Amino acid sequence: MIKVKSRGNETAEQMLRRFKKMCEKEGLTKDIKRIAYYEKPSEKKRRRARTKPRVFKPMGSSSSSSNSSR
Repeated sequence: MIKVKSRGNETAEQMLRRFKKMCEKEGLTKDIKRIAYYEKPSEKKRRRARTKPRVFKPMGSSSSSSNSSR
């Protein structure tokens, strides 16, 4: 939960601006925008695949080592 306490003689507009920045840092605004519209299951998969870190596998590591020893 995000809480914003007033600092001294801070105006309500300045507090609201700080609140919005905190929400953006937490990722709340991104989640709200994403949930606002229906997302197809295929689009969900695609989005999750984009955010997942990629793991690269070495190509043909077993066959190339046997060829180099000949």
